[in-house]
Amino acid sequence: MVQNFSKVHDVLETYRTAIYEKDVEKLLSLYASEIHIYDCWGSWESKGIPLWKATVSDWFNGLREGSVLLEVAFNDVVIEETSTLAFVHCAVTFTGIQEESGMQLQQMTNRFTYGLKKAKGTWVIVHEHSSLPIDFETGKGIFDLK
Repeated sequence: MVQNFSKVHDVLETYRTAIYEKDVEKLLSLYASEIHIYDCWGSWESKGIPLWKATVSDWFNGLREGSVLLEVAFNDVVIEETSTLAFVHCAVTFTGIQEESGMQLQQMTNRFTYGLKKAKGTWVIVHEHSSLPIDFETGKGIFDLK
């Protein structure tokens, strides 16, 4: 799927809808083939589309099996961009909704940083880093937006 993302906000909106729709190809269309991701779930990092595709496919299959819709909300978005490079940092809240009942199952917020480049008139993500602050007393991640 080839899409043209003329604005950085187009990338964020497509990210949101691709996750809600559990559309692997739509989500992958946001990333450069040489994507480098540091993730706070599963593996420490992913390099390249094939590894990222496997991770996303497993994630979306798990959501399908549980009949879960995942709503994505971007908070405190800061975008710095030049004509060819962009840097985005924000808090991303993921809310799990039971498809049949519409009941909220769970919610968590991660910190995200995206590095994008513009090639042939379209923005693509070349680096993504998600993280959680750590509670020093328990050693566990803090999942609530504060």
